[in-house]
Amino acid sequence: MLDRASICVRAGRGGNGSMSFRREKYVPKGGPDGGDGAPGGDVVLVATRQLHDLSHFRHKHHFRAIDGGQGRGANKRGADGGVLEVKVPVGTEVLGADGGVLGDLVTEGQRLLVARGGEGGRGNVCFKSSTRQAPKFAEKGLDGEELWLTLSLKLLADIGLVGLPNAGKSSLLAALTRAHPKIAAYPFTTIEPNLGVLYLGEGTAVIADIPGLIEGASDGAGLGHRFLAHIERTALLMYVLDGGDGPAAWPGALATVRGELGAFRAELLERPAVVVVNKADLLDATGSEEAGAFLAGLAWPAASLLVSAQGGDGLDELVAALAGVMAGAREAQAAAAAADAAAAAAVVLRPADGRLESFTVERDGEHFVVRGVQIERLFAKADLGNEDAVAYLQQLIERAGLNDALRAAGAMPGDTVVVGAQELEFA
Repeated sequence: MLDRASICVRAGRGGNGSMSFRREKYVPKGGPDGGDGAPGGDVVLVATRQLHDLSHFRHKHHFRAIDGGQGRGANKRGADGGVLEVKVPVGTEVLGADGGVLGDLVTEGQRLLVARGGEGGRGNVCFKSSTRQAPKFAEKGLDGEELWLTLSLKLLADIGLVGLPNAGKSSLLAALTRAHPKIAAYPFTTIEPNLGVLYLGEGTAVIADIPGLIEGASDGAGLGHRFLAHIERTALLMYVLDGGDGPAAWPGALATVRGELGAFRAELLERPAVVVVNKADLLDATGSEEAGAFLAGLAWPAASLLVSAQGGDGLDELVAALAGVMAGAREAQAAAAAADAAAAAAVVLRPADGRLESFTVERDGEHFVVRGVQIERLFAKADLGNEDAVAYLQQLIERAGLNDALRAAGAMPGDTVVVGAQELEFA
């Protein structure tokens, strides 16, 4: 099971605008008719239940959308670049290069736009005016967005089995469901999460068997926080203790597991929980009494039981307890999700100031660097090898006050000015 993958997505480049003039018989001065270039295709992640892990990204890491079509004469616009849909399993969290969360795909068909296609360039017909009746230039298309993403799969389970290695979690999963996890008498038999479906009266619950936790797991020890992430989405936690370790070891084992969960995410300690002492078949009468006293002394779990996954003792009572707790656990989980959604909706994202006048000029050694969203886009789309295009660009930047800002910063004729990826000589 591959639950983490890195991919590079690249949106399509926008098509160039066309520099064309109408040429027909009996139409000696037809005027400009160059069409616009089309925007490049976007890259969109789509959640689907047909995939169960991220193994299909094991050998393919690069995804590129189609470029937008070039504009043509007769006012013909280029063809739009098609949207590239990349399918991911439901439960995938998408992280950017800086580790920030870009999105969380938790429902079937949910979509997340991760890379926008580049804008298409305008054809020369767009630059026609009363004083410029025959513009001999057009704009170039812009590159699409390109970025690396980290995909992290978090299982969507109702109940998460947690405990120290070799506590009998896999045996309990096999006894409660039809799952067939690997079971052996040594620690870390389970090295990847296993899922099973438990029937609770009229409904069902998905149980996830999480690999064993050890002290320091929240810092990466053992199988580390890689698998702690799978517990985040569970509505109910079932702590499994090894009955064979004896009553002296149970409090420490429970404290270790809860300590690691709290260090990873404090909210997990408030999650509805059931505590189970497994392997009751290894306890004599005195041990069973001590187990009962220990479980009765726990005030925070919703239920505490002594069971035997191998012998089947107490499993019916455990299923009944889980059925009674699950309804409330799911309601609490739904309420928390609704609160998170409301908080996210309350955040107003304000776009950056995109006015042409909004730019900065900074001196960097012998260069003068100009930064600004719109002005960088303007230079990127300009055909600097075309005299008419340069003249039009010069009019725009003069009107925006860029030349005055460069002079105020100390720029002299002949100095190098850097705008985005373009380098020019200040005149």
